Amino acid sequence: MAVRRVVPNIRTEAMEESRDFYGRLGFEEVMNHGWIMTLASPSQPAAQVSVMTHDKTAPVAPDLSVQVDDVDAAYAAMVADGAEIVHPLQDEEWGVRRFFVRDPSGQVVNVLSHRETPSETRAG
Repeated sequence: MAVRRVVPNIRTEAMEESRDFYGRLGFEEVMNHGWIMTLASPSQPAAQVSVMTHDKTAPVAPDLSVQVDDVDAAYAAMVADGAEIVHPLQDEEWGVRRFFVRDPSGQVVNVLSHRETPSETRAG
């Protein structure tokens, strides 16, 4: 299993002000679902920060998102280790498969993989 990206998630009710603040540091909006907005560096697209008011389907907002290449393997490893699963493994309507787990310090981590769309699936 490989980590592809790590993004801090900042809870806020000041979405627009946060976009403007991080924009002054060189970030640009790359995703906005209304409840979560991701900002990225144009020169280093993996350098990202997300701001969010809440999580759409989970009972808590995560503190950190970790994108992995195999979320099912990550889930199996966390369950086998006895980690506290805060939000079950599931496919979300916005194209990710994810679960939330609590780390030893109490932080909630959103572990995710992007799902392939039919156009990305290779024949054979």
